[in-house]
Amino acid sequence: MNILLIGSGGREHALAWKMASSPLLTKLWCAPGNAGIAREAECVALDVADHAAVIRFCAQNKIDLVVVGPEAPLAAGIVDDLASAGVKAFGPSKAASQLESSKGFTKDLCKANNIPTAAYERFRDANSAKAYIRKQGAPIVVKADGLAAGKGVVVAMTIAEAESAIDMMLEGAFGAAGAEAVVEEFLEGEEASFFVLCDGERGLPLATAQDHKRAFDGDNGPNTGGMGAYSPAPVMTDAMISRAMKEIVDPTLRAMAAKGMSYKGVLFAGLMITKDGPKLIEYNARFGDPETQVLMVRLMSDLIPALLASIDGQLKNFDLRWFSDPALTVVMAAKGYPGDYAKGSRIEGLAEASKVEGVEIFHAGTKAEGSHILSNGGRVLNVTASGKSVGEAQHRAYEAVGRIKWPEGFCRSDIGWQAIAREKGKKV
Repeated sequence: MNILLIGSGGREHALAWKMASSPLLTKLWCAPGNAGIAREAECVALDVADHAAVIRFCAQNKIDLVVVGPEAPLAAGIVDDLASAGVKAFGPSKAASQLESSKGFTKDLCKANNIPTAAYERFRDANSAKAYIRKQGAPIVVKADGLAAGKGVVVAMTIAEAESAIDMMLEGAFGAAGAEAVVEEFLEGEEASFFVLCDGERGLPLATAQDHKRAFDGDNGPNTGGMGAYSPAPVMTDAMISRAMKEIVDPTLRAMAAKGMSYKGVLFAGLMITKDGPKLIEYNARFGDPETQVLMVRLMSDLIPALLASIDGQLKNFDLRWFSDPALTVVMAAKGYPGDYAKGSRIEGLAEASKVEGVEIFHAGTKAEGSHILSNGGRVLNVTASGKSVGEAQHRAYEAVGRIKWPEGFCRSDIGWQAIAREKGKKV
């Protein structure tokens, strides 16, 4: 098969790495890609916002399948346009992508279908939002309704912080994405990332993971796109997975089908495991980043048939096999991220780091300049390792991090702390 992968981050490098191992693959292209993806695929300077150009590329190169990595092209309807042109594409339609592109849409769907989630209200007026916040008290969560590159959520520990977030969003910090704000209840518990492959009618649960959203050790600092992850997430027991499917995912798929928006693709449910069970924090309409990096390392089965089964409505009799060994990834980011950061610094020692047993290094914000690798984004590298335990995977990942020479970068030093505490018999 000829496959075009759309995206340029660590998620896409992990998907490219996994698809490149498939005997079904004839040739893999990636638009636009990065320095690491270039080892697995031919990177092409294609403007993915120009859907007509993408369709022309597919026709010229006899593309059999397009795999869409990031959320923005999905929200822009690229899957719809490809399908109209007769090109098979993995990912939800523009209408179905509203589960991610509009938090208000998702919250209203949850309310209408008794799907457990945080209590909420939607606001376009700052004064009304602030009055609601003062009535509810803190801690409280303020979210931009639309896509904000993983930075549109403020977990406010004080009323003043929440009111500041309202001003920031409604005054245009996120453009159209922040024209409406969702203010919701602060949920207590342990977060988990739950991925389900969907074919419009049914869902096939994938391996579980846990992300680390805060920038600094001890879950401190601002929210980011994710500073590391591990899989599996111990909090997602078989019983909890069953509840998440029955109480959250299955009702969502039924509701979307009833709306004429059948959901095909991967559905990423950000869950809070509370004392009352799983509650939905938010949906994403694509594979997570950095969770995909640990999922692909653990996936034993060929990924490509699974993507095709999702598109073709054939998940009913489909299953996937997973390696039992846990995997963990550490994000190396440019100093200053998620705020202002510089690009263009040189990264060395990657070959030496890759020699650590069980380690794969996935590139995110990188570019090649001659024989050198330069930083080209906020989150730059995903140092990923597997091991017999989360502790062993963590040790290997940080040993590899220690071999990378990049003074302009930083990472958290405690990725996987909750799982490792459990392995040592400590209460989390």
